[in-house]
Amino acid sequence: MSGSSPSEALSLPCERGERRCRLVVITGGPGAGKTAVLEIARRSFCKNIAFIPEAASIVFGGGFWRRESLVGRKAAQLAIFHIQRQMERVVLEEGEVAFALCDRGTIDGLAYWPEPEREAESFFREIGTTRTAELARYHAVIHLKTPDLGHGYNHQNPLRIEDATEALALDARILDAWAGHPNRIVLESSDDFLSKANAAIHAIKDNLPDCCREHPVLFGP
Repeated sequence: MSGSSPSEALSLPCERGERRCRLVVITGGPGAGKTAVLEIARRSFCKNIAFIPEAASIVFGGGFWRRESLVGRKAAQLAIFHIQRQMERVVLEEGEVAFALCDRGTIDGLAYWPEPEREAESFFREIGTTRTAELARYHAVIHLKTPDLGHGYNHQNPLRIEDATEALALDARILDAWAGHPNRIVLESSDDFLSKANAAIHAIKDNLPDCCREHPVLFGP
């Protein structure tokens, strides 16, 4: 833990409202540690940071059907996309924060899209946008790799339905979905999750605006 306190940080003018809010995605396959990293970030960083929750948890936790049919799976991903987009809209248009951490981004849906033959074309056509436009929404993408069964994968999240093999396959699909983003950081799985979390927190800090970056990180060295 750092010995610094927030009061010791260099005071800089807050950039809220002065420029477009930076959206940074925390993504990765099931069991990668996103929830833990986001909670650490919530406790560590400047109060003027927004946290956009995972749209899939809102959809499925709220009772949206988990159908195996093609139409059912597509409907779920479309619902997730639009909830994600509207939460981002609130943050961007209210103009109250300079930075927002997103628990997944809109392109994550491509990894779950149920048409493997022409998935990218079909996905972007149905949501009415392009890969280029969606990649451009996000300042950075931090991908936490999913561990295998021997390195900590678990089913503690009640909404997580994938076994370890399925989780690793999804992790690879998510990695492919975000290919081409110019500012992507990929963090490998580790037996020492604290090291992985520390790397993620510092990757987040590296992408903060200057006004938030001067606040000390209260986690790790």
